[in-house]
Amino acid sequence: MPPAQLIVRVAGTADAEWFLSSGRRAAESIREAIARQDAALEDLDALLDFGCGCGRVIRNWIGLAEVERFGTDLNPAAVRWCRGNLPFATFEENGLAPPLPFENGRFDLVYALSVFTHLPEELQLAWMTELRRVLRPGGWLLLSTHGEPYLERLDDEEREHFRAGRLVVRWEQVAGTNLCSAFHPESYVRTRLADGFEVVEFAPEGAAGNPHQDLTVLRYGSVRT
Repeated sequence: MPPAQLIVRVAGTADAEWFLSSGRRAAESIREAIARQDAALEDLDALLDFGCGCGRVIRNWIGLAEVERFGTDLNPAAVRWCRGNLPFATFEENGLAPPLPFENGRFDLVYALSVFTHLPEELQLAWMTELRRVLRPGGWLLLSTHGEPYLERLDDEEREHFRAGRLVVRWEQVAGTNLCSAFHPESYVRTRLADGFEVVEFAPEGAAGNPHQDLTVLRYGSVRT
């Protein structure tokens, strides 16, 4: 198990049982989302856990022996722990802003759970462009976002912005930390955030393991032949 301070950063609690069970549920939701598109993780060449933290989700891919598995994170301590304890995958640090240390079209699947929920708009859009770059044609991008269930956390002005289809971001000055919080209307996800992708599914509260977050499944370009 990772040290408590790393678990808290990705799970919001030091509870080891929740860390493990939420990671399993998140992995299952990814597998199920891909299966709904008539695809299987076992058929992928390479996948990327963008914002992998201390391996909450990627640890569940130990059995995907034929798939290259990668994780990146902003936190150097989390990356070091993953490198030392999850040897079946490759881990790299990423900055607060792009780029990633990968060639164009490297991955069949990228997922980002509770990542875009902690970035201001400028960085979100920059990362969407970068993740599109590292996806192969026909590749999948899965994102979790704070949607309608989080309205009660917003003040009246923020709710008005949200209901008008505008992104709401708090504490932009500490981007990349849990204090920075972004709230995404479905219409914003489908248009502004997903620009350059095909939206194949938007599942309200569909990000199991990330309670109450919406799950969006995007596809980039046409399938490679």
